[in-house]
Parts: sequence; structure tokens; C-alpha cells
Amino acid sequence: MLEKVGVYCRLSDEDRDKINKNDDSDSIVNQRSMCLKYAQQFGWNVVDIYSDDDFSGAGTYRPDFERLIKDCKSGKINLVLCKSQSRFSRDMEVIERYLHNKFIEWNVRFVSIVDNADTSIASNKKARQINGLINEWYLDDLSTNIKKSLKNKREDGLFMGSFAPYGYDRSTSDSHKLVVDPVASKVVKTIFKMYASGFGYSKICDYLNCNHIPPRSVYKRQKGSKFVCSNCDYKKVKWNPDTIAQMLKNEVYIGNLVQGKTTSMGYKVHKFKKVDEKDWCRVERAHEPIIDLETWKKVQSILGTHQKPMKTGEIHYLTRKVYCGCCRKVFMRNVYRVKGKKPEKRAYLQCKGAKKYHTCDNNKAIRMDELEKIILDAINDLLDNYYDPKILQELYNKRKEPDTTQDETRKILEKEKYNLIQKIEENKAFYRNLYEDKVKGAITIDMFRMMSSDYLKEIEIMTKRIERIDSEIKSLEVVKEERREGDLFLKKYRHIDKLNKVIVDAFIEKVTVGAFHKDTKTREIEITWNMEA
Repeated sequence: MLEKVGVYCRLSDEDRDKINKNDDSDSIVNQRSMCLKYAQQFGWNVVDIYSDDDFSGAGTYRPDFERLIKDCKSGKINLVLCKSQSRFSRDMEVIERYLHNKFIEWNVRFVSIVDNADTSIASNKKARQINGLINEWYLDDLSTNIKKSLKNKREDGLFMGSFAPYGYDRSTSDSHKLVVDPVASKVVKTIFKMYASGFGYSKICDYLNCNHIPPRSVYKRQKGSKFVCSNCDYKKVKWNPDTIAQMLKNEVYIGNLVQGKTTSMGYKVHKFKKVDEKDWCRVERAHEPIIDLETWKKVQSILGTHQKPMKTGEIHYLTRKVYCGCCRKVFMRNVYRVKGKKPEKRAYLQCKGAKKYHTCDNNKAIRMDELEKIILDAINDLLDNYYDPKILQELYNKRKEPDTTQDETRKILEKEKYNLIQKIEENKAFYRNLYEDKVKGAITIDMFRMMSSDYLKEIEIMTKRIERIDSEIKSLEVVKEERREGDLFLKKYRHIDKLNKVIVDAFIEKVTVGAFHKDTKTREIEITWNMEA
């Protein structure tokens, strides 16, 4: 029978590491040469050469291996020739499936040169199986050693990820060390500062996208990285809330490396599983931080309490302060349009257990303004009966927040507004010149309409952004005014006319709202104070 030979060669990373720099004995080139000489010696006809470089011998996840199997099944080749059995596979399951099962079914012979494996020799089967077991043990040991090596490197504070996190680069002197990227790090600081100032994910995204700051995936590609995002359209991709949320939780920005969150399920199973948090590898001060600890703690405190900013960009002073007296879940704030002679929007609070999970009977909402009046009256009553200037001063000093972050955010917004105004003026100048060219007949009316539409559209977009910036600056002024009122409230603490976040945080730990009684049309409201009453 005419032997139609398929030569198969394979080289993986683990094999490459064993090769001496001056020795090419296991290279793809050498394997191919050895097999071709062997086939020529026996007068066999080599139909095709199959070669997989940088592929492990575990499993069958190899392009040319799959092509080889397909050609064996179709009858294109009837003899597979390798340098050694381990080149074909180190997986015992694969050896049994093909060498001792499918190849017999397809009438395909397997020959390896170094270890003398030959499926045409019946007495050779046990030797092939022993080789298969030895190769399997090798893979098992290799997998264990690689995991141990990676764990040791992580514990030494070495970065073992494929790509540096946004805001950092790999060091040129040591690829396992992170160094600050001067451009991206400024964006990271802006994101943290804006969130700490009360801006939500969407508003931060709007700011970044309107300022044409490239998203993480685009920025990496611009720097020449081989990073690939399979779900990204790089021409349309923008900053999104999920990315912002992920970055705000990443300890890498305070200089910590947290690695080993997932691990492979085994060298045969190309899947990963999550690792318990207690088993993560955390190394502090592994590299230069981008975010200071004060900002980090403030951001985490907001994330931890799920405080959601309102449309104004500020966090309502009753957020995470009001709880259900029945199920102990937090009360959610919702705004509804109320019908009547004068339709208006009105805020209500309702038990999350009743509203979202339907597990609580305390389903009657309470008007925000009514609860605010109850709290305000209670605080004033407390001041009338338990007035102590020293205690109040200590409480306020403890909770007072600096205005630094708010001022920096305002500067960012004002700078953006200034740049937009300049660009609008430039576009208007271009439009005027374009109009003069049309009047002079230098361009046609159609050309004028086509070219001017772009300028006018940009002016419209930038004008709307300026309006949003003005609104955001106004909201910052409101927050600052509340803090200013906090200074004044110590001077007139004998009576408070209006609630704000500073006052509520100073006096109240939490407010518990009980179920609504239909008969009496009342409900129990209990206030837990931040001071002994």
C-alpha cells in the first residue's frame, strides 16, 4: 500500500524553555528535517506538513492538529509521522482516542522516530501507553509548578497580568513592575475626584466623552499595545459606567497589587474559576500610587453605601439614613409627577423590601417633605432641651468635609467651558468666512450647505454642553453653600430653619420608619441620634 504521509511538528513554550540557546534539536525546523529524511529513507510519499508553534501538548486546541485529524478521517493521509509521541500529544486521553481507536477505524498508521512508537506493531502498544502516562504526568507536574511559580512571583509584588492597568505602563527595566503613565494617570485622578465630589458614573462618562478623552481600549491601541477587545468597535467605543465602576474599586490605584482572583480548572480544562477573596494575593505598596488614601477611602465609603447622586450631581442628605422599622431595609427615594390643579414633581421614600423585593408589608410611602419637617422639628426640640455648644462643636468638626475637591472639580468644569467657548468662536469665524466665499461665488450653495452644517452642528453640541456645565457648577455651589451654612449653624444652633447634609450627618445616625396604621393614619418614626440625648 502506498504510504501517504502527514508530517506533524509541534513546539510549545515549555519545550522552548528547555532548549539550549546553542541547540536547535527540538525546533520546528529540526523536527521537520528529521521526519522528511526518515520518510525518504523508506520511500514514503509526504503529502503535507502540519506545524503548530507555541501550542501546548495538552488537549487538541491546535489549528494544524485539527487539520491533520480532518485529513486522516477523509483519507488524504494514511500515516502520521512525528519526531516523538509527545509531539503528537502529551494527553493520555488523546493518545487513546486516536492512536488506539480512531486511527484503527480510519486505517491510519502512527509512527514516531525517537521513541519507536508504531501502531502497526501490536506488541508496541504497551510502550506507547507507558509513554502516554509519562507525558501525562509531565503535564500534571508542569501545571503544578507553573501555578507555584506564579504564586511566588505575585507574593513578591510582581505584576503578572498580560496588560498594564489603565493609568500605568510596564517598566522598561522590569516588565513585571508598574510605573505611572503621566497622561492616563491624570484621567484616573479626575475620575476619582469627580466621584468623590458627588458626580455619578454617567456624568463622569459624559465629561470624558465630551472632552474627547479616548477610552481605555482605544488609548492602549494608540500607544501600540496588542490589547484586543473582541466586543469593541474602536471607532464608536466610548467611556461607559461599568468601566468607571470597575476602576473606582481597583486597589492598583493606591499602589496595591491584588492578583490571583481566578485560577485554571486544570491543564486539560481551558476554563477558569473564581478564587475565594481570602486566598487572593494582595501586596501593598507594590508600586507608586496614583490616588491618595484620603480620596480612596472617601470613594469606597460612597461605593459601600450605594449612595446615588441626584440629577444635580449631589447626594441627598437622607441617603442611607432612613430604614424600615419592619424589615430593617433602607428606604428608597423616588420622584413622581403628582396630578392636580398645579401638577408638580414630589419626592417620596419607600421601603426597599416592599418596593423592590416585595418581601415587606410596610409598603406605604412617606412624603419626603413631611419626613424632613419631622426631623427638623426633632432636631430643634433636641437643641432646646439638650443644648451643649462644646458637644455640637466636636460633632461638627468631626464631620466637616474640606472644600478642596469641590474647588478642583469646579476648576476642571470652568476650564472645559472656557475651551468650548473658544471653539464656538472659531467655528463661528469659519462659518462667516464660508458665507463670504459663497457670496463671492468661490463655492457653490450646495457646498456651502454641506460644509456649514458640520460647523453649526458642532456649535449646537458645544452650546448644550456649556449649559450642562453651568448646571453642574450651580450644583457644586449648592453643596458648598450647605457647608457654609454648616459653619453658621454653630452660631445659631439654638434653632435650625433648614436641613442639609452637614446638619443631618452631625445629628442623626439613622431614622426608622414603622408601618402605616390605617385606623389612626399614623406611623411610628424613631430617630437614632449621634449624641446621648
